[in-house]
Amino acid sequence: MKITDIATREEIGRFTERNDWKAIGYVAFNWAGVALIFACVALWTNPLSILAGIALLGGRQLGFAALMHDCGHRTLFSTAHANAVIGQWLCAYPILSDQPRYAAGHQKHHAFAGTEEDPDLPNYQAYPISRASFRRKILRDITGQTGWKSLRATWRRGKREIGKTPWSGNALAGHGIVNGAMFAVLFAVGEGPLYLMWPVAYMTAYMLIARLRQVAEHGAVPDLFDIDPRANTRTTLVRWWEKLFVSPFHLNYHLEHHFQANVPCYNLPAFHAFLESRGVFEETEFPHGYGELLNKAVPA
Repeated sequence: MKITDIATREEIGRFTERNDWKAIGYVAFNWAGVALIFACVALWTNPLSILAGIALLGGRQLGFAALMHDCGHRTLFSTAHANAVIGQWLCAYPILSDQPRYAAGHQKHHAFAGTEEDPDLPNYQAYPISRASFRRKILRDITGQTGWKSLRATWRRGKREIGKTPWSGNALAGHGIVNGAMFAVLFAVGEGPLYLMWPVAYMTAYMLIARLRQVAEHGAVPDLFDIDPRANTRTTLVRWWEKLFVSPFHLNYHLEHHFQANVPCYNLPAFHAFLESRGVFEETEFPHGYGELLNKAVPA
């Protein structure tokens, strides 16, 4: 099914409209969340608060990934320039990513979803998997093994690109500038060592949360090789606290995103309701929470 089969161009236009104030609010909210987490740990520094802070920072790092994703689609802000600059410097660089590279690969995922040409298939094709296998994956995530692999790949790519682009466009330089600024701010207020929570969260919590997101979006779906998004993609209905970790900024509405990729994330809940009102989801199941989802993707 195509979106044009059930909606007019004018109806679709209601949901694809960009709102810069909402976009700025989302980016500011995520950075404010990062600042609040660091502030709370600084005020109540103990092993438990540090562990909680690392877990929460992993959720905010996924928040940056979600915002970078929308900027890569050029949907978060109304102009290409704002999407490129803010998406790169305030969303991608903090999590050691590079928006142009990410967007190029992600467009291929959209073009080939539902086929064997989907470049993201290795992330979820094996599901459903056994609990023993899933435990091994989780162990690799929380012990930093997955993060170390990602970090090495980022470093190697960056080294290959040195000298090929202006310094301001080099990903490694951007990573260093933004993360250096984060450390400088914490150092200036006497809390420099707390910066270590950020890379630790990236190496552990973020990798685990990113895995859960990938499984939620395309793992153990009705038919991974059917081009109908209702068969190869999933939306999960989440609780408020799950949004802190696995589905910031309406990231859980992934089926709607595959129906119409130029709908900004802040319009996805309304777009979901619209599609539901048109009977698009009459035979579609939506797991309620990630516990129910994992029972499907990782059965006993």
